[in-house]
Amino acid sequence: MQRMSPTPGDFEELLGRLTLEEKVRILTGQDFWSTHPLPGIGLRSMVLSDGPSGVRGAVWDERDPSLNLPSATALASSWDVGIAHQYGVVSGLEARRKGVDVVLGPTINLHRSPLGGRHFEAFSEDPVLTSELAAAYVSGVQELGVGATPKHYIANDFETERFTADVVVSERALRELYLLAFEKAVTEAKAWLVMSSYNSINGATASENELLETPLNTDWGFDGVVVSDWTAVRSLESAKHSQDLAMPGPVGAWGDALVEAVRSGEIKEDAIDRKVLRIIALGARVGALEGFEKPASVPDVDGVAFARTAAAEGSVLVRNTGELPWDASALSRVAIIGHNAQHARTQGGGSATVIPSSVVSPLDGLRTALPGVDVTYSVGAVVQEGIAELPLESMVNPSTGKHGARVRFLDANGVELFAEDRFSSALVYIGGGAPIGQTSTFEFRTTYTPSESGTILLGFASVGLGRIFVDGTLAREVTAVPEGKDLAEIMLAPPSVSTPVEVTAGQSIDVRVELELEKHEGAFADAMAITVGVEPDRSNPQALIDEAVAAARAAEVAVVVVGTNSKVESEGYDRTTLALPGLQDDLVRAVALVNPRTVVVVNAGSPVLMPWRDEVAAVLVTYFGGQEYGNALADVLLGVVEPGGRLPTTWAREESDVPVIDVTPRNGIVRYDEGIHIGYRAWLRAGTEPAYEFGHGLGYTTWSLSDLAASQSAVSVNVTNTGERSGKHVIQVYAERPETTVDRPVRWLAGFTVVRLDAGESTEATIDLQPHTFQHWDNGWTTEPGTFTLHAGSSVTNLPLSTTIQVD
Repeated sequence: MQRMSPTPGDFEELLGRLTLEEKVRILTGQDFWSTHPLPGIGLRSMVLSDGPSGVRGAVWDERDPSLNLPSATALASSWDVGIAHQYGVVSGLEARRKGVDVVLGPTINLHRSPLGGRHFEAFSEDPVLTSELAAAYVSGVQELGVGATPKHYIANDFETERFTADVVVSERALRELYLLAFEKAVTEAKAWLVMSSYNSINGATASENELLETPLNTDWGFDGVVVSDWTAVRSLESAKHSQDLAMPGPVGAWGDALVEAVRSGEIKEDAIDRKVLRIIALGARVGALEGFEKPASVPDVDGVAFARTAAAEGSVLVRNTGELPWDASALSRVAIIGHNAQHARTQGGGSATVIPSSVVSPLDGLRTALPGVDVTYSVGAVVQEGIAELPLESMVNPSTGKHGARVRFLDANGVELFAEDRFSSALVYIGGGAPIGQTSTFEFRTTYTPSESGTILLGFASVGLGRIFVDGTLAREVTAVPEGKDLAEIMLAPPSVSTPVEVTAGQSIDVRVELELEKHEGAFADAMAITVGVEPDRSNPQALIDEAVAAARAAEVAVVVVGTNSKVESEGYDRTTLALPGLQDDLVRAVALVNPRTVVVVNAGSPVLMPWRDEVAAVLVTYFGGQEYGNALADVLLGVVEPGGRLPTTWAREESDVPVIDVTPRNGIVRYDEGIHIGYRAWLRAGTEPAYEFGHGLGYTTWSLSDLAASQSAVSVNVTNTGERSGKHVIQVYAERPETTVDRPVRWLAGFTVVRLDAGESTEATIDLQPHTFQHWDNGWTTEPGTFTLHAGSSVTNLPLSTTIQVD
């Protein structure tokens, strides 16, 4: 059968072969990551996998590594739909390599507040920028015969009480902001799935909300599968709505109860049939249905090379006094400083996490790029909180004699149920064959060889009663108790416990950790996570700063890499502050005092405060840069490529300046009282100047714009590279309506495009305007006739060109 773009109506005959029990069975997952097969109609099981910045697959295992792409904030900072499309293609290729049918991404919730815990995983504070990039990502994934899943629908812009919180938001704000971010991914890119969120919207949980039907199905023509966020379906009520697939399984809220509800007439079988038809159609689209295959030819794309390109394209140079780019041949001594310079964060925490085969740190990348230069390293300030995993080269598996560890799962009588050899001391079991639910005690064992002498804080991060043994002697027995109740937080950001152990460099110790597993009900009954390792030594922080200052003083230039840690940016909880953790602000100021050529690199997935920003020569925001982070950073600092990014989100001077920041429910409710005024719209309305505005970003050349002309659908502008090297410019167009009877933003993004030109080259750029540019929502998309002003420039406040247009 020829591959086609199927619709649910094409499969009525297959539907007719199914019993009611079979229909209902396929509406709940087979396990944590896959759907039930229906052999009678030729439908195999389909595998779903996190995304969105890589594809993990059905197991969370370092023995099956994944490509680690830069965070979504880095992708959005490119402002480049071509990069976003290629990002999707690379994700689709990874999915096919791993036997995955559906990628659970992109995450396109808005940056309503910079405190949002999954800020790094989403694109932007603006719905137009988000929608354009999301649509390109979705198209790229689905070209490979892999389903993309825009998420989380809808208004899931915070983590605190995310399972139960009710978002109270106006219909206008929903349509003009939160739904608009999703619209193009559905109407133009034709996403095959959409994920419903945990939270309620105006009183009804997302899986039981009329928003699943209108606008998703009725207005936008969605004919795909609405899959729940994991455990988000909680009752039979959701089966009456346009919620199609409940994950995970096999236990869920539907099952036999749904069969009885249909037989009793409480739920119409037609509603079940529509859901089943959509799942069958998804099977055809991803090649899981007999007669339908995935595309035979796939593009030849180097994913690792793309990760390097994407990281550079998403790096934003927010300050440069002429220091960058550096000429590598003019450097003799470079001081690299910062915890994150050696232990870089390449991705945020939570379900978005993948395990790469290797990571290039900033220190690695710069040492490789500067082979004849004396490159020194100082930690400067401790950023890590809690247990850090042991380096693989420091561990020897006592069972194999090779690098790694031996883990065992024991029942209540100490009988071994399962054992395996691992190459990491950070282990997550969600899915896979380990018998977690039957296990009483988990045992981890390795022979650890420290590289330095002294006292280390050896321990583990997990939940439950644990015992730490050193050379066969019990060093500590303690129960680790989680702070919150969110299972994602409990598993992926658990509490840490440790004990001091005296070690000598080069002398091995036998490490054994036993953990008595806590029992969980439902989807997480067969899940656990543990990290065995060492907590940081915070006993003498001033000595670390002094060492870094000495290194900076002796060097021509200094690179200070500052950033966040896994306790700051992750799924399951929101941030409590925009300040950098630890003494990093003190470190930057101390280094800048002794070296005027200090460049600060910000390794954070979302905005942080930079009180020292005017005291350093340059500031480069690199987000979570993926596995090629260090190589991309070296490329940018040394001028091999341009920093291609522009800010997709406003960065504040002070936390108190942020006009929309609260993410904490009050009595279970989060009120979006700011309406349509979030992000730069709220900043403009408040009249407060941020540290760096939306759209801001510097390059290594200069530009001029002229001759702005406009219609109701597009604008054109002449662009010239007036500098001495080739470069990239992001042309941004904003609309205004000063004289209006409607509550509007001061200005709003109407369109954008990327221009790349050689030195002295000119071109005419055309920027398509977003279809709702001149409309507002008032029980439907409505146009207020009159004069609108269009501005063109390089950020929301740097707009040298303007013109007016009459709209009827």
